Parts: sequence; C-alpha cells; structure tokens
Amino acid sequence: MLVWLAVRFARLLGGSGLAIALTALSCAIAPMLMGMAATLNTSTFDPLACTVIAYLLTKALRENDNRALALAGLVAGVALEIKYAMVFWIVGLTIGLLLTPERRILQRPAFWVGAAIAAVIAAPSFAWQLLHGFPFLELGAAAKGKNVDVALAPFMVNQAFVMNPLFAPLCIAGLIAPFLVARLRDLRFVGIGAIVVVIIVRLGHGKDYYLAPVYPSLFVIGAVTLAPLAMGRPGKAIAGIAMACAVVISALVVPMALPVLSPATLASYIGRVGFAPAQQERSFKGTVLPQVFADQLGWRDFTDQVEAAWDRIPVSMRADTGIKVDNYGEAAALDIYGQHLPPALTGHNQYFLLGLRGQNPRNLLIVQDNPAALMPYCENVTLLGKTWSRYAMAYENGKVIALCEKVRPPLIQLWPGLKNFS
Repeated sequence: MLVWLAVRFARLLGGSGLAIALTALSCAIAPMLMGMAATLNTSTFDPLACTVIAYLLTKALRENDNRALALAGLVAGVALEIKYAMVFWIVGLTIGLLLTPERRILQRPAFWVGAAIAAVIAAPSFAWQLLHGFPFLELGAAAKGKNVDVALAPFMVNQAFVMNPLFAPLCIAGLIAPFLVARLRDLRFVGIGAIVVVIIVRLGHGKDYYLAPVYPSLFVIGAVTLAPLAMGRPGKAIAGIAMACAVVISALVVPMALPVLSPATLASYIGRVGFAPAQQERSFKGTVLPQVFADQLGWRDFTDQVEAAWDRIPVSMRADTGIKVDNYGEAAALDIYGQHLPPALTGHNQYFLLGLRGQNPRNLLIVQDNPAALMPYCENVTLLGKTWSRYAMAYENGKVIALCEKVRPPLIQLWPGLKNFS
C-alpha cells in the first residue's frame, strides 16, 4: 500500500519512469520501513498515514482538489486514534504551510472541514486522556529517562543505516530540492515539516523509528529531483548500479528487520557481519538480538516459569493469591499464554488503570529483581523460581519468582503507589 501510494505521489509531481522506480524501490526495501510493516504495533501505519496526508495536501494545492483536504482530515483523525505521535507531523506540516506561500490553503473552507473531521474522530481518545489526567504526557516525559540519549551525529548515522545508506541522497534531495528547484517550490512545507519532526524527536530523546514516517515523502521528492540527472546511457547505467547496490545492502540488513532467520542463526549472523541497529533503550544492554525481535521472544518461557511457580503454591492458598509482575509485557504474556492463572496485575502503563481486576488477594506471586524489597510487605517470602530465556530482552532474565504471604498493608492500599507510566 505504501509503495503504491508513493508511486501515485511521484506521478502527481510529474516524475519520470526512473523517478517512479526509485520511489518504489526505496519505499519497498528501506530496512526500517520493512521492519515496521512486518510487526503490528502502534507505529505500523505511521509511514502510510503521514505519506497519505502529505500527498493529499499536495494534491489539494496542485489540483485545487478540496475533497483531498477532507480525506486528509479523515486519515489524520484515524491516525490520532492509533498513536498521538501523528501530532508531530501535523504540527510540522502546519508550520511549513504557515511559513510558505502555500498558507493560502488555510483560506479554503475545505481545509477547516478536514480539520474538524480530524478533531471529531480524535475527540474520544483525547477526552479519555483528559479524564485520566493525560497519562500520555507522563509517559512521554518518562521516555527521556528510558531511551538512550544518542548524540546527533551517531543518531543520523544510524538513520542512514536503518533506511539504507544509498537512499540518503534521496532524503537529502527531498529535503532541500523544494528550496532550490522552481517546479518543487510548493513542497517546501513538506521539508519544513520533516525538520520540525526531527527537532521534536531529538528534544524528546525519541527512538530511531520515530522519524520513519517522514522518509517516504522525502524519497518521493528526492526521486523526482534526482531522476532527471540520469541523462543518457551513462547516467541510466549509474542509476541502475546504484539501485542494484541498494538492493544488496538491504538484503544484508533485512535479517535484522524481518524474521527470516532463526534466533540462533541471527545471533551468529550479527556476529559475522559486525553491525546491528543502534541500541534504543538503556535496558537493552546485554541483549543478544536486535530489540525488535528480543521484545517478542521469551514470553512463553516466562509464562511456563511463572506457571511452574504457581503450581508449587498449595491449592488451598491459590484462591486468595494474585500474580504481580513488573511490566505490561509480562502481564500480557501471562494473560494470553497462561492456562490456569488469575488475571495478571502490574502498575505499569495501561495495566495500572485496570486496577486489581476484580481481585483483592491476601498473597501475591511476585516477579521482580530484588526479593529483599519484599520483606517489609510480606509476613513470609518463599523463592519459587527465576526467569530465563536466551533471546529475550536481558532485563527480563534473572528475575526472582517469589510467593509473598499475607501482604501488608493490603494490596488495595498499596496500589496507588505502584503506578509506573514509562
């Protein structure tokens, strides 16, 4: 879908056959875009949604198509229901429009109809945030401590790596060409929007994939800009060689973006090639595989280990025993894979808002790093196991699984202090 849309975008800009080929190739095989499309999460549709909005705004400007503005509002509203990071792109593009002659689009009633559509669709989500004290803002603030603080130069080098270094000229051209090429001057708002997103992500210590949504639009503009330079047979031959080399580079990186190798083979492959995506979170240290895979692995092992500990609890105690874990990943694993366990409890993110889930246990089976920290809250602590999975995130390994008998004070009183939005 993204490739098809990008090709339509290139045609809208008058791109030649080579420009369309460059656009399609870059959007199809950029490692980061492949990886995001392969995993269903809140960021999966960001590149598509951002590209749709840039395309529709450009279509409205170039073809005086007011329906495109309404559609842009519809896409923005749905995207905001999925992930609030869409605000970055919306703010960036709005600033870009305000700073360029394309601000004339703001005078069209259709623009504000589109804005109203987006607001109406997104309203329930923002209303929920308001009613709950805007936990998203607390979560965003916590990310500054959670994510690795990477200097600008290494951050941009990693951007080139995860998007394919040979596509860097397309990005650079896509960013600066609207300020230099007359036929692309009406696209300056896209370049400004991309710069605004970079600034926001850097100030917020964002992860590398936070910038991925802006790249397809830059690929399109860059391809339309550079394709005319491939004049005659020599130019076309150079372009062909560059495209072939880009395919080779993406092929080398694709095992780190797509699940095409087993965990053991991937670990060996990374050791042989000597490079891997940059660390995104401080807790990544010691992890064997790239985080995109490590975050998905080990959960069945974790569940089996917790279930084994649960089975060691006397049957007479289980009805009055709950399970508390550190984070939403652990809780979700137990909820999904657990066969005979009560609903998992954790103060982490959304699970905190779920509360005690209809329970008020006197005892807790607890999974955490420091068993000594349990002593003030338990009449008796019994160690029942430890967590371990070879290819999971390193911080998930070595945690103690312990039975805390007769929690004091009662868990319902301790719960407000267990909130952890991070």
